[in-house]
Amino acid sequence: MIHFLNLIRWKNLIMIALVQILIKYALLLPFSESHGVTAALSPFAFTLLVIATLCIAAGGYIINDIYDIETDKVNKPNKVIINKYISEKDGYTYFMLCNIIGVGLGFYLAYHINYSSLFVIFFISSALLYIYSTALKQMFLVGNIVISFVVALSIMVIGIFELIPSMTSLNNVPNITFLEIIRDYAIFAFLINLVREVIKDIEDINGDHKVGMQTMPIVLGRERANKIAFILSLIPLFSVVYYVVNNLFKQQILVGYFLIFVVAPLIYVTIKIFSAEQPSHYKHISNILKLVMLTGMLSILIYPFVLK
Repeated sequence: MIHFLNLIRWKNLIMIALVQILIKYALLLPFSESHGVTAALSPFAFTLLVIATLCIAAGGYIINDIYDIETDKVNKPNKVIINKYISEKDGYTYFMLCNIIGVGLGFYLAYHINYSSLFVIFFISSALLYIYSTALKQMFLVGNIVISFVVALSIMVIGIFELIPSMTSLNNVPNITFLEIIRDYAIFAFLINLVREVIKDIEDINGDHKVGMQTMPIVLGRERANKIAFILSLIPLFSVVYYVVNNLFKQQILVGYFLIFVVAPLIYVTIKIFSAEQPSHYKHISNILKLVMLTGMLSILIYPFVLK
């Protein structure tokens, strides 16, 4: 059981679920009365949405490990699961089951809220994760952008399913306002994950080169990839600073939180990227970026206390 949980990256799945729950219960519901925000999903329907997202994400992790067997033997020999603890055949079975459940629940939810077209979000996410693992991951920067887009979509899907179907002339303004807030968090997740994906490519350069991938550090070399990663890391840093200055400058608690738990770690990351050389350095940077992703999302907890 533990090997299956590690295969589907249970810690990452918990983080995805936590962010979605925060958006629903710490951002949308607290403002349903004070700001007129109207959420479309019942607690049961929302739970199904979370499960659908987690199933598709789990399927993505499984298929990624199946196609990364050879690279993982070089990059992460102690973390190889497929063909060591779980057969490749069983891996494909789990992948199919996760996607059938995820896409099936997505179709049910879209039909349930009378927006059948929203089903395409789950189908596209599932398809992109498969194409990413089988082809796009090997391509220069394309795979990094695609997987970061899917991460952002896992956040944006809550706003899409909760706010768009319930939008009327009476709640149009507050629903759009909070949809934009969720969009901003999705953009933040996209930028942080994009930097992290590039860093992971630099960390995994040896294994990726062995199987003939064309990732950025392989095409340009580690030194140039380092410089690009450094430049990319400045984008979320400056973006967060700009967002705080233009949107939160009157909310001292939020400003302080972002400066301490998001901006400061991002500054640390840019410094570390500039001097990184060893795989352990990139692993450390990757972990810090994951932590920044978490602290950035946890800022949602503060909104009910400052936006009254």
